[in-house]
Amino acid sequence: MTAPATDPYLHLEDVDSAEALDWVRERSDRTVADLASGPHAERAHARALEILDATDRIAWPVLRGSYAYTLWRDAEHPRGLWRRVPWSVLSSGAPGVDHPAWETLVDVDALAAEEGVNWVYSGAVVRRPADDRALIRLSRGGADAVEVREYDLTARRLIPESEGGFRLREAKCSVSWVDRDTLLLSAPLDPDGADATDSGYARTARLWRRGTDPQQAPEIFAGRTEDVAVGASYDLTSGRFLASRAPDFHTSQEWFWPAGGDPVADAPHLLPVPEDCRVDSCGDWLLLRPRTDLEVAGRTHPGGSVLVLPWAAVDADPTALPDPVVLFSPTPSTTVEDVTWGRGRILLTILDDTESRLDAFAIPNHADGPWRRLTVDGLPEHVSVDVLSCDRLSGMDGTGTDGSTADGAGAGEGAAGERPHPDDAVLAVSGPIVPPSLVLLRADGTTTTLGSTPDRFDTSGIEVTRHTAVSDDGTLVPYTVMRGPGPAGPAPTILYGYGGFEISMRPSYAALRGALWLAEGGVYVVAGIRGGGEYGPAWHQAAVREKRPRAYEDFAAVARALVDTGVTTRDQLGATGGSNGGLLMGVMLTRYPELFGALAIAVPLLDMKRYHLLLAGASWMAEYGDPESADWDDFLGAYSPYQHVRPASDCRYPTVLMTTSTRDDRVHPGHARKMTAALEAAGHEVAYYENVEGGHAGAADNSQEARKAVLTYEFFRRRLPRRRPATD
Repeated sequence: MTAPATDPYLHLEDVDSAEALDWVRERSDRTVADLASGPHAERAHARALEILDATDRIAWPVLRGSYAYTLWRDAEHPRGLWRRVPWSVLSSGAPGVDHPAWETLVDVDALAAEEGVNWVYSGAVVRRPADDRALIRLSRGGADAVEVREYDLTARRLIPESEGGFRLREAKCSVSWVDRDTLLLSAPLDPDGADATDSGYARTARLWRRGTDPQQAPEIFAGRTEDVAVGASYDLTSGRFLASRAPDFHTSQEWFWPAGGDPVADAPHLLPVPEDCRVDSCGDWLLLRPRTDLEVAGRTHPGGSVLVLPWAAVDADPTALPDPVVLFSPTPSTTVEDVTWGRGRILLTILDDTESRLDAFAIPNHADGPWRRLTVDGLPEHVSVDVLSCDRLSGMDGTGTDGSTADGAGAGEGAAGERPHPDDAVLAVSGPIVPPSLVLLRADGTTTTLGSTPDRFDTSGIEVTRHTAVSDDGTLVPYTVMRGPGPAGPAPTILYGYGGFEISMRPSYAALRGALWLAEGGVYVVAGIRGGGEYGPAWHQAAVREKRPRAYEDFAAVARALVDTGVTTRDQLGATGGSNGGLLMGVMLTRYPELFGALAIAVPLLDMKRYHLLLAGASWMAEYGDPESADWDDFLGAYSPYQHVRPASDCRYPTVLMTTSTRDDRVHPGHARKMTAALEAAGHEVAYYENVEGGHAGAADNSQEARKAVLTYEFFRRRLPRRRPATD
């Protein structure tokens, strides 16, 4: 299809215009009346809410000093309670919701009602190691942009500006503590956008002193307008400031000041590493994770390695790196997904054929000391493991030793009492049919299960198997099949994929999926296609820019394999994905329509001609390409779904459910709106639902999450036949 000279649905990009919202409301109401009505849908919604609001679920903790913090949502508190419990209580077993030790700090529902704003909690930054103050991030309707307010953890109240409290108006920002009266701030604050990048993120990093105008705060670092973003951090364990500028989504320049350096008066040094090398820092050590081969001191380290070296050597000669210690070198089946620092131990989360394990190493006390591998006992196999929190600052002051706070302030109430060991870590452990458990990994390498979420669906008849499909170029693509109970033979199947930004798809527990789909005899499949991070940086790089179609070929190969092996049939096969996965679904719709019976497309990118002009879209050009260059004619224009909608008279498309959020300020809702309008005009069947809030997640509370899940599973339940169609 040749793209029209003008975009006939451009008006739908006007997010809050009366015309656009009337268009949205009409279609959303129709979709809710269709898919959310009837006895089965109503039972499913009640079941989903029962699961999401259950009071016997785990409260996932963040360790800060002598307390563990969490956000708790239930039927009585849909926006949530930010609360905490003493470490001594948590470490003896995950406390239930009614345990008297829980202390509510912020009632988000009450705050929203008091201020008349649909606040959504978006995180908190506790001042370490005093643990006396916090910066609360509040989002309007779940957007990425947040308002920041200071909270007194001793008095348990928000500190108003009239009393000198920090407050930052709504912005896409990062903010962290330097000391009691100083913050590191990266935020676009200028009304004219002078301190913003083309992607809408911060172009500058500032030191913001209490009681001053943040726009007048001294800059310590600045990037370029065409950069994606600028960031800065401060390491309490060493007194070192660091800054970075990201020329694109996958690269960054890393800058540093020597420990104790003045970031206002002194110029930073550029770290001598390639821009595609990820950098982390803790105390005396610098950690490198190159995406491509990296040569250091005459040795070549493959992309995906984990390397450590002493900061002292870099401070002595900022122009060259010393020979690093290799903590991890990748294999064809393994990659490092995450790195967690303790005070005396570092944890590497390893993916081995998309299943997790932990490797641990003792951190030397001096630059010449050995890095010793440590034992981690008691973790099950064939599961997903996430390190939720490790408080390496536990018991430390601002100088890196035990004692009073560095700025002379007394420790707040949050600092009193028993603390975790600075190498203790709390983990989330789960499998496709194994409910999540909260596990304490102690400093000595032993583990204790603190609590487990009860089964939310009957897993006795569910089978989980792993397979590979052969893509067009011969690449083996992994996928995991979760098959619900029922007769042998083809069954209604949902295939899920993402394939972008080096994000790994790990088969893990999903209660709503199990209760609303698997338990009713459905099949759910997770595909680990190229573009993701399942096998490290090379797996991602195999499907960026002009190579993006490799991801689509991989997904299509898995779809064909499911039919060829008898798991399902074409008419019984559905697929779903969101964000970059929504783009994947758009390509499946327009390029591979013969493979599917139904597609659910969530918060998607679909108009690749204009994606870089909408919200954060410009930040993703390293992933997709630049539509205003030869990239459009060379490859982007060949698959951009919005430009390739064909009339129903020419091509049969699978039926579509399109969902998005009005408050998504990351992927513009105009993508979903315009694609829906184009599909309708071309005569295709499409149901549309736009939540008025929820941000990029699509839901701001449990009720909205339940509605979103029911719409999706009810759509597939009604559109995918339960039995194989009769043949002649």
